[in-house]
Amino acid sequence: MLSQTTLFLTLATLVLAGCAGPGRYPVSGQECSPDDPVLDITVPPCPPSS
Repeated sequence: MLSQTTLFLTLATLVLAGCAGPGRYPVSGQECSPDDPVLDITVPPCPPSS
C-alpha cells in the first residue's frame, strides 16, 4: 500500500509542477524572455549508434 501511495504522490507532484501559465517556466514560475541564458545553450549531437 505504501508503494501505491508513494507512486500517486510522486505523479501528482510531477503533474502539478508541470502546470504553469504560458510564457512561464513550470518549476520556478519565472517569466520566459528572449534574454534567457538557456536559449544560448548548444547541445552536442548524440554519438552514432553501433
